[in-house]
Amino acid sequence: MRYRGTLTQWNDERGFGWIEADGGGERLFVHISAFEPRPPAEQRPQPGLRLEFAVGMEQGRKRALQVAWRAGGSVPQARSSSVRRNSPSAGRLQSSRTQPQGWHASSSFSYGVLLVWLLLMLAAAVIWGVPRILWLVYAGLSMLTFMAYWQDKWAAQKGQWRTPEKTLQTMALAGGWPGALLAQQWLRHKSSKTSFQLQFWLMVLINVTAALWLCSPYGRHVLA
Repeated sequence: MRYRGTLTQWNDERGFGWIEADGGGERLFVHISAFEPRPPAEQRPQPGLRLEFAVGMEQGRKRALQVAWRAGGSVPQARSSSVRRNSPSAGRLQSSRTQPQGWHASSSFSYGVLLVWLLLMLAAAVIWGVPRILWLVYAGLSMLTFMAYWQDKWAAQKGQWRTPEKTLQTMALAGGWPGALLAQQWLRHKSSKTSFQLQFWLMVLINVTAALWLCSPYGRHVLA
């Protein structure tokens, strides 16, 4: 039996949420893997989304199964979704969703930031000298952070457990932000979410300021 309802809560980091059926009753747990077809990484479920679903039991609790998106009061089928994606208007809509907007980091801006950072670090190396450990920290954490972004995007596409945004931001703050910046551009991941980008650039500012302070005569004793 099929039911209709509204997605009332969604945790995109962990890939699950809750549905309130039109007929009332208890809320139903829903996991991203139950969506048919699976939502693309660029179009995540949002509270207020209308859904059609079946109800089943798993691990002793009710949960929504075979969840279908509902647009304009109808349930899109896989074939019609494919047709919409291949139509010119759908292509323009999808393109507008995936392109960064406003102040979001474009490729040129991101690479410009990396270039400015490298010039600042080279200037610090000439004037004060940059400890080798600092270069190693940036290189190592950047590689780890890039891999974390890749794993998170893969998990989003497969409906698996996501890497918490707090973890990604902490890695950026610790020195992995160059790798995060490259991952955002090359993988097209986390580059258009405003709240995430605000926090990310704050982490970059704090890290660069701290690194330059550590290289200066005022903070060099910390690394000595």
